[in-house]
Amino acid sequence: MVVQRRPMPTASLGWTYDGPAADRLWHKSAIGRRAAEGSLMLSAAEILFCHHHRNLDFPSQDWMDSSISSDGELLHEYAVLESLRVPGNKVVLSVNLQSVEHSADERSWAARWPSDSHPRDSAAVAEIRWFMATDPLDVDDLLKWAQSVSAAGRIAEALVVDDEFSVVTYRLTDASPQGSIEADGLQDSLNSLSGGIAMSGGRLYGAEDWNIQQVGIPTDGGVFVDDLTCELIDSLSGLSVGGEILADLLSRGLHPRPGFKYGTRWRCYDKPLGEDHAPFLIVLPEQAPTDWAGACLASRLAAGVNKTWLLPTNDEGSWCYLAVTRPPADSRWSNPQRR
Repeated sequence: MVVQRRPMPTASLGWTYDGPAADRLWHKSAIGRRAAEGSLMLSAAEILFCHHHRNLDFPSQDWMDSSISSDGELLHEYAVLESLRVPGNKVVLSVNLQSVEHSADERSWAARWPSDSHPRDSAAVAEIRWFMATDPLDVDDLLKWAQSVSAAGRIAEALVVDDEFSVVTYRLTDASPQGSIEADGLQDSLNSLSGGIAMSGGRLYGAEDWNIQQVGIPTDGGVFVDDLTCELIDSLSGLSVGGEILADLLSRGLHPRPGFKYGTRWRCYDKPLGEDHAPFLIVLPEQAPTDWAGACLASRLAAGVNKTWLLPTNDEGSWCYLAVTRPPADSRWSNPQRR
């Protein structure tokens, strides 16, 4: 299920403000959409922001109640807008971008400018989508969006709102994990294996002549290979999804090892074992979180051990990897906490 949140056309949901602060709100903060005779068209979330942070009165006494009745996600959207604007970012909603001669991917909710720039004379640095923590995680859609935003030279930022209206920020990228381990001839080496003792979860091979460094776990009885590696040994046709992903990781010069201790299928080394830590954690699609709450947890756990959490998805026969990462400390947009 694709969650698509774009602001309603401003004229149908917002308010035309023609007070004395209209010119300043646009020129200083790029809030709203400029309209006739110096007025501003504001969305409901922008009205809330201006009320709390720019001392603007509501359009009417019952505006808050009627607006929430019309849009059950208004307070969530406001939390997102507040988290972006309080640090000084300028945020132009997607429906208003054309009016300032800018554009964004059709899935984007808004575009972001840093505090020291303005839409009138500079390009956006990021495009924004926002989600509730309970929203489903659609990896295919998110990957295509991240690819589109990156192709435009911008950062793909996903802001997630929880049940107490707290906001956290993540960056989405089309990762291409690569390692330095020689992969030429690997499949031939696997296919040449014979024998092996079947055991729970895989197969045990003799260690005497084992020379395949990317696969296998040394044990007292020999070298253990798991069930997915057994698929590669037996055939390259009719692989399971996990077998296909494993084959792809190996072809990229990576060394996959079990990722159980990190809650994933693999931790992947990009250098021979012992030279450095494993920079990537990769989950099987069927074991991946199904909502943003799970994705946030997995990404945070990975960041806590200096690793990048990757979600595989198949794009027209090729495996791609969506990275969900925490931004640098100076770009972690979160709204002020009110107790």
